[in-house]
Amino acid sequence: MDADRPWLPRLALTPGEPAGIGPELAVALAATDLAADLIVIGDKDLLLLAAQSRGIALTLEADDGQWRSQRAPATLRYVHVPARAAVSPGHLDARNAAYVIDTLTRAADGCLEGEFDAVVTAPVHKGIINDAGTPFTGHTEFFAARAKCDVAMLLVAPLFNETTPSREARQSLPLARSRERARGEGPASPALRVALATTHLPLAQVPAAITAPALVRILRIVYNDLRHRFGIADPRIAVLSLNPHAGEGGHLGREEIETITPALNALRAEGMRLDGPLSADTAFVPAQRARYDAYLAMYHDQGLPVLKALGFGDAVNVTLGLPFVRTSVDHGTALDLAGSGHADPSSLIAAARMAIELAAR
Repeated sequence: MDADRPWLPRLALTPGEPAGIGPELAVALAATDLAADLIVIGDKDLLLLAAQSRGIALTLEADDGQWRSQRAPATLRYVHVPARAAVSPGHLDARNAAYVIDTLTRAADGCLEGEFDAVVTAPVHKGIINDAGTPFTGHTEFFAARAKCDVAMLLVAPLFNETTPSREARQSLPLARSRERARGEGPASPALRVALATTHLPLAQVPAAITAPALVRILRIVYNDLRHRFGIADPRIAVLSLNPHAGEGGHLGREEIETITPALNALRAEGMRLDGPLSADTAFVPAQRARYDAYLAMYHDQGLPVLKALGFGDAVNVTLGLPFVRTSVDHGTALDLAGSGHADPSSLIAAARMAIELAAR
């Protein structure tokens, strides 16, 4: 532990959709030796059932709000939020949509009040929440509304090579390496970072949502958090085009000429290092990736398929711009695996480790 802070970081952990794999992932995370005080905000009975499915002898302790200096493996503290209806793994129930919102609200408010150092979220099912009558486009938008601030969605995937340890070995690496990176000591692992100009929108609505003011706002958030959260002193960001081949000089669309380039020029005048608009079909080739600290994609499925193809299961979703740290997994609720005891916790483990690193700054 750091000498100037002899207690563990307090991570609020939301288990997501109760019928999905989130509760199981939460107890699997607790079974690791992660150097953090894990406080699950959810139904404690669901956690015990999830632990049984994985064969984990879980110890649950009610959270007393106190910082601690150590945590025994397979130990979780909890803030009990009861499910609204009985849960059957793999089977959605709209009555529990309110339960999911309750857990997110409690976690967000706790972070805003300084009760937790960060929040780590397991996947939710957006469809069932909307079916229950609650408009919900995603965690990112929910936390932005709760904190009353502008945010950006960023996904981070480590870039591995033939010398990289196996996933199991990576999960067991000592957290000291994370602390060294958080303090700026030692080399950071190469990573692909992709931010989004628009998030969960139908594709037909994307062009209208891409405006110069919106791009300026998003890029300022990304640039600021790359510097202050990730410790990159002078970030270089690749900005993708909306249209194929960056619009071909206006023949394939004029958004690059009329919207994207003016926004980039305004920010370049402020000193930001921005390249683009770049054609997305070649922007991610290895020689290009080596040049950039982050990418800004114009829409969800422009940048994220590349990132997930390279790092699925190890990627982390980070909400930039919040007054607290929020990280999440890179996958969904996996209803077909719920209750099986076989869900892979790799992404949640990576999200928790990144939350510790970012909160340390």
